[in-house]
Amino acid sequence: MFLRLSVFTIFGLGLLATTARAQDSASRQLPTRWDLQTCLDYAKKNNIQLNSLRLTARTAQQNYLLSKAQREPNLQGGVGLTYTHSKNANPVVGGFQTQSSFSNSLSLSSGVTLYNGGYISNDIRQKNLEIESANLNILQTENDITLSITQAYLNILLARENVVYVQDLVNTSLAQVDQGRKQYEAGSIARNAYIQLQAQMATDKYNLVAAQSAVRTNKITLKQLLQLSVYDSFDIVTPDTVLSKEAVPALGQVVETAMKDRPEIKNGQLGIEISRYDLLKARAAYLPILTASANLSSGYSNNQHDDYFKQLDNNFFQQAGLSLSIPIFNRRVAKTNVENAKIGIEQSQLNLKNVQTNLALAIEQAYINVVNAQGQYDAAVEGLRASQESYRIAGEQLKAGVANIVEYLQQKTLYTQAFQVYIQAKYSAALSIKIYDFYMGIAVKL
Repeated sequence: MFLRLSVFTIFGLGLLATTARAQDSASRQLPTRWDLQTCLDYAKKNNIQLNSLRLTARTAQQNYLLSKAQREPNLQGGVGLTYTHSKNANPVVGGFQTQSSFSNSLSLSSGVTLYNGGYISNDIRQKNLEIESANLNILQTENDITLSITQAYLNILLARENVVYVQDLVNTSLAQVDQGRKQYEAGSIARNAYIQLQAQMATDKYNLVAAQSAVRTNKITLKQLLQLSVYDSFDIVTPDTVLSKEAVPALGQVVETAMKDRPEIKNGQLGIEISRYDLLKARAAYLPILTASANLSSGYSNNQHDDYFKQLDNNFFQQAGLSLSIPIFNRRVAKTNVENAKIGIEQSQLNLKNVQTNLALAIEQAYINVVNAQGQYDAAVEGLRASQESYRIAGEQLKAGVANIVEYLQQKTLYTQAFQVYIQAKYSAALSIKIYDFYMGIAVKL
């Protein structure tokens, strides 16, 4: 009885969990089929890394507001209540007498920095640049995610096209095996020729299963990039055409555009500016600091004869003043901070140079990739056309009894290889031109 209840309980909990996951997916209103733009839009909105960077940008905004507030005066209030119980010597009659007293103090104080060597102004400008840098980090990560998703999407399309092609081979093999069986039974072909047809059909079926598995694997890869739950249904839209041949912009033009517009370049330039403000802030430690302060206070004691508000009026105290702090010797703290800030500027400059170098190399490699991929695509189209014709002729010859099974299967193998090379070249060329155009600032579209 206990075992039966436990099984039903586990089943019920599993059903509730599955229902909750389904309701969660429905509440997010996920599409049933995704095109590339939907994938990109969803990732930009929901990617964990991007949302973490957005929180970093919000933190930078708060730091900026805090820095601006340093120009404003502060205000502090204080209230004190004191009860005293003591024994005091009585000078008249001698001995000691016990006394108790109660007092109350009230105060308001304020201070504002009038001059500190420009530290606050430079800190405000620096914090504003840090907001820009945080937003550029978001754009840079969006670019990386865009390329990853585009590649994964095209891999699915490649695998799908391969499935269609292999399914066609399986259908052809089935028809040939059926024809071969009839010929074998009629005595037109030998048994080993019929067995070869059966073996080829088994190979084609195996390749079909592998191709279908590749589609599922690539879907999982894209789904993981989108950070979807394993319980979310997922499928993509197959576009009408995938362009593999486009005009290739000149390498110098793409490099020049990227060096002006890419977020990693702008971020590197901002890094130098931020480091320069570190130097200005460090140098402020050599300059005096001028502050203004004001204080209001009053108090009450039950040892006095006047009433509460009268005492507050009599004891009302006002104070205002200026304070100048002049640095004379700080055990090399200021000098060390200045020198470290100078080192930080040099490091930021090296970082920018490294980013520029890597970006130029990446663009040049992308240019080489697109030129090679389009050349390979042209060659693959010609090779497929020739192999397809040879395969067709071999099929006709086999039906007419002019060619044998071995010759036919050799042509089929060559055609299979040519088609696989064509599909790979087609999507490799499409991906390479999308990546190269992306460096130019052209949005990825299929």
